[in-house]
Amino acid sequence: MGLVVADDGWRMPDWFWERVEGLLPARPVHPLGCHRPRVADRDAMDAILLVLRTGMQWNALKVRGPCSSSAAHRRFQEWEQAGVFHEIWRQGLLDYDQAVGIDWAWLAADGAISKAPLGGAKTGPNPTDRAKRGRNVRFSARERGSRSGWRTTAPTATTSRSSPRR
Repeated sequence: MGLVVADDGWRMPDWFWERVEGLLPARPVHPLGCHRPRVADRDAMDAILLVLRTGMQWNALKVRGPCSSSAAHRRFQEWEQAGVFHEIWRQGLLDYDQAVGIDWAWLAADGAISKAPLGGAKTGPNPTDRAKRGRNVRFSARERGSRSGWRTTAPTATTSRSSPRR
């Protein structure tokens, strides 16, 4: 699949694959046994890591990746729910702690939930309200003159009520 024929520097090294392969859940068995062959786990993991490392879109795998975007994304969801990526991260932390050491006595976290500092009257109207002309389609079962109850009216500031028909 795609244009990649040889190792382009984005592939997993063999030593890493040997560790990851043991974390993968057993392959599900198709009840009829008559579906297309499943993409190789290593190709799927190479595609997933390519997307995660580069930030490219899943659909870009159609051109560059080792497997299709739908197969890679399906496998990503399957393995994420099985906890594979969490376990890779956990084992990586343990290996780093053993090799270099993590100073658990000093930890920092940063975050904020507040209003934007430059908000207020200067920001202008809601960016989704572009004051475009158009029409509003509203439904009211109590309106006269419309058998179905659907009416087309000019847009107004309040769209929760149906304006009287003229």
